[in-house]
Amino acid sequence: MADSLKLKRPLKPKQIKDTAQATDGTDAITLYAATRTVEHRAVCQALRVEIDAAIPKAISKIWHAIPVWFIGENPVVGYNVTAKKGVNLLFWSGQSFHEPALEAVGKGTVRFPADRPLSAALVRKIVKARIAIGRF
Repeated sequence: MADSLKLKRPLKPKQIKDTAQATDGTDAITLYAATRTVEHRAVCQALRVEIDAAIPKAISKIWHAIPVWFIGENPVVGYNVTAKKGVNLLFWSGQSFHEPALEAVGKGTVRFPADRPLSAALVRKIVKARIAIGRF
């Protein structure tokens, strides 16, 4: 779906407002992915599928210019793409993950290059682990 979006001009991340839907009716997280490189877009789409599957009761929207999933009013997980450092999978728990495949970038962030995305099973595992330790 993101490949079929017709943007008059590319949007910068800061131009995507904190919302669940863009003004033209396009889903804002789809729009976020559409503004990335083809390689990053594929990673964004895969992360979205896995996060949605791991926490189906969560509400997703753009928050502070990045995709974030909320349970109630609490941010739980999100991601952002950086040109130089790859993809950051963000958690609002302050918890570390003891997974050898993950590069910890602080107590609640995992970074990986777009050309070596996390497996679907690992994304679901760490998102579900985060939910299990949260108080939502």
